[in-house]
Amino acid sequence: MAPLRSARRWLGNRTHRTAMLLIAIIAGVGVLPGVAVAAPAGQQLNAADMTLLNGVRLAGLWEMPAGQMAAEKGQSAKVREIGAGIANEHQKLDELVVAAANKLGATIPTEPTAEQKGWLAEMQNASGARFDQIFVTRLRVAHGKIFPVIGAVRASTRDATVRKLCDDANGFVMHHMQMLESTGLVRWPELPPAALPAPGKDGLLAAAGANAGPQVGVSSTVVWLVFLAALGTGGIATYRMLRRH
Repeated sequence: MAPLRSARRWLGNRTHRTAMLLIAIIAGVGVLPGVAVAAPAGQQLNAADMTLLNGVRLAGLWEMPAGQMAAEKGQSAKVREIGAGIANEHQKLDELVVAAANKLGATIPTEPTAEQKGWLAEMQNASGARFDQIFVTRLRVAHGKIFPVIGAVRASTRDATVRKLCDDANGFVMHHMQMLESTGLVRWPELPPAALPAPGKDGLLAAAGANAGPQVGVSSTVVWLVFLAALGTGGIATYRMLRRH
């Protein structure tokens, strides 16, 4: 496959069970425009690895323009400063995820999802203090949703390139949450609850520990379920927060 300049195709080779799970997630949530797994011979990419690649890429595709918008039209100097910083750092992170996808032979999104485009339109149509609140709310919730996914994939992936991307993304996402929180606009009681892994042998932590052994493959179902739960609770909480203003 030629190096990725802007990804245009999805390649897939998953089990029937995983494929059905992904279809259900796409239909029910609309977060990922498509999912595929494609890696050079000898490498093992699974649904969790692709979730990380897709999630980081999609975040950059809408949070870069959101940050640029905040830098230009934020009411407070703090929001303008943070918007510029987030846009700049997401550009760097986007370069890292594209490089990782090229190395792994994976196809990743080239434009935001319809929902993400809607968030950008919402910000475009807002102004003043309302814009600042929408910007902080949308981005803080979004960063909170991808943060546990990074940790889950980092804990269980077998691919060194994915691990490195997790390390880089973790630093960027943590910094962005801290910057957004420094505005004083985060409504802590209204943030979505943490999507914790289930206890017992089917839990995320147990799965990660099991995959530290010699067996091949990663149980990605739990990762997807945690991701889906985080997306669902995050979307509901965001809607409730913004509806009040």
